[in-house]
Amino acid sequence: MTDSASATGLRRPGGRTARTRARVLDAVTSLLVEAGFDGLSIDAVAERSGVHRATVYRRWRDVGGLLADVFDAAAGDDWAPADTGSLVGDLVALNREVFTSLRDESSVTRALIAASFRSAPAAAALREFWRDRYRRCEVVVSRARARGEIVGAVDAHRLLVTATAPLYHRLVLMAEQPREEMAEQAARDAACSVLPTGC
Repeated sequence: MTDSASATGLRRPGGRTARTRARVLDAVTSLLVEAGFDGLSIDAVAERSGVHRATVYRRWRDVGGLLADVFDAAAGDDWAPADTGSLVGDLVALNREVFTSLRDESSVTRALIAASFRSAPAAAALREFWRDRYRRCEVVVSRARARGEIVGAVDAHRLLVTATAPLYHRLVLMAEQPREEMAEQAARDAACSVLPTGC
């Protein structure tokens, strides 16, 4: 589902405005990982990015605006879930991406999730980011149906949440020791719940 942040999935098209935005948002994510939400400020971002404070303030106004734009930038990428040729394979591939983005305590994704609890604009932008990612992932279910793996009605969003949610629960909420097999286990459990023959 990709790192909400690699940060950001930021693309860097030409133009001074685009380059300024990329520098500022890179500064936001690096500061967030290093110092957390409390270490994030207009002044700190301006200093880290090399962009004048007045420019940062005029465009983003406050920390909430900066965080929201990180998510907006990530939503503008061209990410799509892998097509492995099977429902199980697609869900495993998806979960491996999620696992990678959450594995390290210092990951940008973890830092952005934590920050969303401190900023209403960031929380709203994060929700929209997840909606967008889950919408993109619905193709995993439509491909499985086209291959004849799935028979009957399947709620694509519910299946995708069933596959990915255990990783957020175990790695972020429960702070379990990351293990590679977590991604495959959760994906297979979800797939088995909808495949006619089980697993």
